[in-house]
Amino acid sequence: MKTMLDTISGFYGAVRLDLSEPPTGVDLAERRPGLFGLLSAWGERARFREELATKARDTPHLIGDIGLTMDQVRDELAKPLWRR
Repeated sequence: MKTMLDTISGFYGAVRLDLSEPPTGVDLAERRPGLFGLLSAWGERARFREELATKARDTPHLIGDIGLTMDQVRDELAKPLWRR
């Protein structure tokens, strides 16, 4: 039960963070507000992680060229989509 509560608390904390803090490197004028922006950010993260998984599977020898290790790739792919 504690693990589930930690997961739910982490989820709500991540949602609050995403709604209150703009992504780094994004002008506030370009930021999509509210729920649409939140869902859009999550979609972008999901697509990024899917592409990263494909690259890691198909061309693992090139992962170092993008400045990551396979351990970092595994850590990134293990994150839920609401975590940055």
